Amino acid sequence: MLNAGDLAALWLTFKIASLSTILMLLLGTPLAWWLARTQSRWKGICNALVAMPLVLPPTVLGFYLLIMMGPKGPIGQLTELLGIGTLPFTFGGLVMASVIYSLPFVVQPLQASFSGIGRQPLEAAATLRASPLDTFFSVVLPLAKPGFLTATILGFAHTVGEFGVVLMVGGNIPEKTRVVSVQIYNHVEALEYSQAHWLAGGLLVFSFTVLLILYSVLKTQPSSQPFK
Repeated sequence: MLNAGDLAALWLTFKIASLSTILMLLLGTPLAWWLARTQSRWKGICNALVAMPLVLPPTVLGFYLLIMMGPKGPIGQLTELLGIGTLPFTFGGLVMASVIYSLPFVVQPLQASFSGIGRQPLEAAATLRASPLDTFFSVVLPLAKPGFLTATILGFAHTVGEFGVVLMVGGNIPEKTRVVSVQIYNHVEALEYSQAHWLAGGLLVFSFTVLLILYSVLKTQPSSQPFK
């Protein structure tokens, strides 16, 4: 059965994943829209930077985030100047690391969804004198609903399963930075396989359920491809 430490790790993981997902949607939506529409020469570089966490080992990303958030890093110096203090081994540091690490799982589905809308709906809205902001909220968002659903579910689920990045940036502090993946590692290291089974099995069921719901819902969603 789950003990108090397991429940605390689950609650902390849920809080980090929820807040990170909201921030990723806020940051990723305009970024994905720009990437889907721009012809800038910087598009390839931006796409590569966004996708880098997909191929970079989590410990490498976590190490450089730890350096950047430290007292001598640019982010650490900025946060100290703002009176926030340094972010490593804090809840805020874990959220920032989670946003950077899981951002591709939000930006890429949104970018693909925005690209699939095509020009015709936007041109039709323009002929009706809709402002760009009106067009985005009245036309783009409804058509990109499957992309937002995919981005939200994948961003949240991926954040729940993080290990390398959160361990490097947050450490292993009970009830402060010890998330579920780290708690499973602790149980295995202590040869507490029964406790590890409860958490690992729960994440296994969670992951399968999330993907099953995602594919089931997307199957019923209308495609925006005809507008191409």
